[in-house]
Amino acid sequence: MIREEMKTITSDELRKMYTQFFRQRDHQEISSASLLPENDPSVLFTTAGMHPLVPYLLGEKHPLGTRLVNYQKCIRTGDIDEVGDTTHLTFFEMLGNWSLGDYFKKESITMSFTFLTEILHIPMNQLAVTIFEGDDIVPKDVESKQAWISLGLNENQIFYYGRKENWWGPAGQTGPCGSDTEIFFDTGIEKCHESCGPACNCGKYIEIWNNVFLEYNKNEDGSYTKLKQKNVDTGMGLERVLAVLNQKNSVYDTDVLKPIIDKIESLTGFQYDDKTNRDYRIIADHIRAATFILGDKKGIVPSNSEQGYIVRRLIRRTIRLMKKYNISQDFFFEITELIIGMNKEIYPELMENRTFIQSQLEKEYIIFNKTIDMGLKKAEKYISNVLGADILSGEIAFKLFDTYGFPVEFTQELANEKGIRVDMNEFDEKFKEHQEKSRLGAEVKFKGGLADHSDRTTKLHTATHLLNGALRTVLGPEIFQKGSNITADRLRFDFSFGRKLTNEELEQVNFLVNKAISENIPVVCEEMSVSKAKEQGAIGVFDSKYQEKVKVYSVKGFSKEICGGPHVNNTSELKHFIILKEESSSAGVRRIKATIKD
Repeated sequence: MIREEMKTITSDELRKMYTQFFRQRDHQEISSASLLPENDPSVLFTTAGMHPLVPYLLGEKHPLGTRLVNYQKCIRTGDIDEVGDTTHLTFFEMLGNWSLGDYFKKESITMSFTFLTEILHIPMNQLAVTIFEGDDIVPKDVESKQAWISLGLNENQIFYYGRKENWWGPAGQTGPCGSDTEIFFDTGIEKCHESCGPACNCGKYIEIWNNVFLEYNKNEDGSYTKLKQKNVDTGMGLERVLAVLNQKNSVYDTDVLKPIIDKIESLTGFQYDDKTNRDYRIIADHIRAATFILGDKKGIVPSNSEQGYIVRRLIRRTIRLMKKYNISQDFFFEITELIIGMNKEIYPELMENRTFIQSQLEKEYIIFNKTIDMGLKKAEKYISNVLGADILSGEIAFKLFDTYGFPVEFTQELANEKGIRVDMNEFDEKFKEHQEKSRLGAEVKFKGGLADHSDRTTKLHTATHLLNGALRTVLGPEIFQKGSNITADRLRFDFSFGRKLTNEELEQVNFLVNKAISENIPVVCEEMSVSKAKEQGAIGVFDSKYQEKVKVYSVKGFSKEICGGPHVNNTSELKHFIILKEESSSAGVRRIKATIKD
């Protein structure tokens, strides 16, 4: 394992070591962005540090230059069913560094190798790497292999794989993409078979870092062209690296999660062991993720759609497991207090939104209990109808789950009490059908992709600024943007407001946006410090570090916002603005859908 002289490293120390290492190599540190992506129709949450940087990966100038570093809070839901094993998490932190048209493969690989071996003291012989093997479209990545060989790795530590393992992107149908080289820690256990490598899930290899080399753009016809600048996007999972460095068996044994597990253990009175560990890990992960989503500066509330649905699912799964161990509602308060306390120095927004987090968890607990009661009555009715038989169909069990939110485990318990078995094979089939429909729906819904910075989406993005300004003029300066989403067809803008807008208010908002368009106003971009932006009255989420420069886009007389772009040069390019619909998004949040006519 790791050398004996290696001391225990805390999460705070690892963040500082990482950012300091890259700052010493001319990288500027940027803040962790919101968990809710800005104008990105391809994902519900920020899944990596590169999301806020997409305009700059595509060629826009970043106010801090071409070398960046940070730690980013992330949410990934694709592996939600894997949570509870030793490595998967819904919420996690990603350490990342970027080159925006600056250095490329050799320099990136050398820096990663140096950090791992000289700063973290991981023995070189316990590293393994994977490289893109090439195909008919993109050639084999010989450059990365040469870089690793030059640093001292031997052939047995280097593995070639195809697109499934060593190709990133694009996130949507089109956009930036490229090969990557993934770095693994070799635990030293025996290979499970002769061809065992990093792609194997036997546990011998643990992925700790991924260096993505974005040098291609995938076009609508499926062809690839070279980007005008070559970029590097790297990501190192904080929790996984902590587990490796501290010789822990799972990410749940690290200092970012172990105190939560300990608290759950004290609340249940049952030890954290082979019987309980998966349940305890799911509870710890889900309530941590829910706390960070609710505590985000663009915080949302639990609902039945999109991000709100994910946070509701996380909370309800936690409640179901709580009931299994007879834990009371106070559990939420105690655990979230612990999570906020553990993270308030790194992510102060959690403390700022503490009351909101607690109130939403309490509301959801009450709502779900009512759902459980309703589902219980329906379940008892269905089960009583099959008395005398020995099986309850999986279709009925799925209906209880899908329509009434009644967990299938509860259905099984009730049926077992009556001597009835639930057809779980049929339930699993129905559940898989449901998942596939949801996946296909999501692919259609979010087909725009990260790189859809077309002329039209650029215009719609600028229109959101004018809409925000108009809403604040008509409804008052307390209006605050809660999220936005742009596709090629329309913009969607969520904002804080407690009631439905009147027809007169909507007409006035529409008029003001079109007034700005008709006046042919230049859209001016200025780079300035956060403090200066505040002094000038710019609006936006001020989560940047005090020293950072930001871009401020102004439409004189109508709008001044901190933003990363992209934007048109003049309001006249928008032609004509039309509000399509105004509706409720969630409690205290309204939603406007609008478009422009070319």
